[in-house]
Amino acid sequence: MAHQAGGQRPAPRPAPASPEAQAYLEDYTAFLESVPFPSLVIDHRWDVLLTNSAFRTLFREAGPHPTAMPADNFLRFVLFHPDAATVLGDHEASWCLPMLAHFAKTVERYGHDHGLQAIRRDIAQDPIMEAAYRHGLPHWLRVVGEEAAEHDGAVRPLLHPDPRWGATDCRIVVEAPRTLEDMGCTRVTLVLRETQRAPSGARRSRRTASHLRVVPVAD
Repeated sequence: MAHQAGGQRPAPRPAPASPEAQAYLEDYTAFLESVPFPSLVIDHRWDVLLTNSAFRTLFREAGPHPTAMPADNFLRFVLFHPDAATVLGDHEASWCLPMLAHFAKTVERYGHDHGLQAIRRDIAQDPIMEAAYRHGLPHWLRVVGEEAAEHDGAVRPLLHPDPRWGATDCRIVVEAPRTLEDMGCTRVTLVLRETQRAPSGARRSRRTASHLRVVPVAD
């Protein structure tokens, strides 16, 4: 069950090692706040270092969760938070599966990372998500193409709590300025699009079971 995944809050993220890095992040926080769209800075685990007020507004209605709050670890939020589908439209196909695919590639690169291994254990504890990860995901990638795992440039549906936006789309823009890249971090911005759309694949109701349905596997 997704709402049961992860029985222990992740360890606090370490502060930047140098005063210069700390000062950079303080100034980058001010810059991030000037961006009108939801934006966050993450590391390779999707641990969140910085967010802006637009990001916090987008996810303001997410209820408490011990390990999967959107401003703590965004990957965990997408996969495990029972309220994720109330904000992330077409939650399974447009968010969960691409994030699982990205996670699988990251595990290949950072196989011994304790934070990633903890997420992998939580996936394994959810039978439906584990089946999707081990069997459905490879089939899905063969059907839609490996590029579906890429976030930068992807257009995905959102259900914004502000009725001025409502059911809309966002384009994901991923950037890594040199200083952030040196810290092992990237910035992700959800550029909201003006055209509203009919809700698809998600409703504004609290989810109490696993997010993922059974993903068909190849015969």
